[in-house]
Amino acid sequence: MSERIATVKKTKEIQDTYQVFTKKTYGQNFIVVPNVVERIANAAIHDENEMVIEIGPGIGALTQCLCERSNHVIAFEIDERLPEILEKEIGLDHLTVVLKDFLKVDVNEEIRKYRKAGQKVVVASNLPYYITTPILFALFEAKEPIERITVMMQREVAQRFLARQNDKEYNALSVITQYRCDVSKVMDISRNVFWPKPNVDSMVIQFNFHHRYHVEDENAFFEMVKGCFTQRRKTIYNNLQAYLGDKDKARKLIERANLEPSLRGQQCTLEDFLTMYENGKDLL
Repeated sequence: MSERIATVKKTKEIQDTYQVFTKKTYGQNFIVVPNVVERIANAAIHDENEMVIEIGPGIGALTQCLCERSNHVIAFEIDERLPEILEKEIGLDHLTVVLKDFLKVDVNEEIRKYRKAGQKVVVASNLPYYITTPILFALFEAKEPIERITVMMQREVAQRFLARQNDKEYNALSVITQYRCDVSKVMDISRNVFWPKPNVDSMVIQFNFHHRYHVEDENAFFEMVKGCFTQRRKTIYNNLQAYLGDKDKARKLIERANLEPSLRGQQCTLEDFLTMYENGKDLL
């Protein structure tokens, strides 16, 4: 096993050698505790033949461990300074570094380009906090199949993805995520594992795609869910009334789902929202 990149000593050595230091504009914080990246890689990859997409590899702390568990890793990096470091420090034939902004690529096209016949696709990443949600939704909306996503993110954001009915963090994002995935916590991460140290703690969570639900118009369903959470303190009736611009439609939508108009979005399950949508498509 080669020397771990995820240490303070090696990270400083790489920064000094290549004169590459963290950029706040890219939300860069390098992991400097080996056990953390090893656990993420172990959770992310179930089979060495899975194709792994990593977003934002940085100087390669997690990339190194992903390459040890998978024989096909594709790393998307926006910082033009870093591909050279990844190639020199890791330098494996089964690692491909792509210098592209992942938010600007066609996810389906990139998967088709790199995936081999019959390969399952997984995603693993220490995501920059400021692009966590847009990156995840780009992956959620991909048409090409993805088995699972294992990501580190700000703990508060992770809690929204994990939240269930009646949890204070439960919101439209929670519902929409559950529509697509089973979500579970992998591990809590202290801010002290990073160099430089951020101001918040993190969490690693995993999204396993389940394909249990299939509504006719997903965009309409998602917009209805968001409408029910527009103002958290208001009832679904009041929120839907504002969203639909029609009191009667709001009342009918709720009645058809056998829900109480006095409920708040926070009190409704994914199944409640699905029933509301399926029985009221003509009202939306």
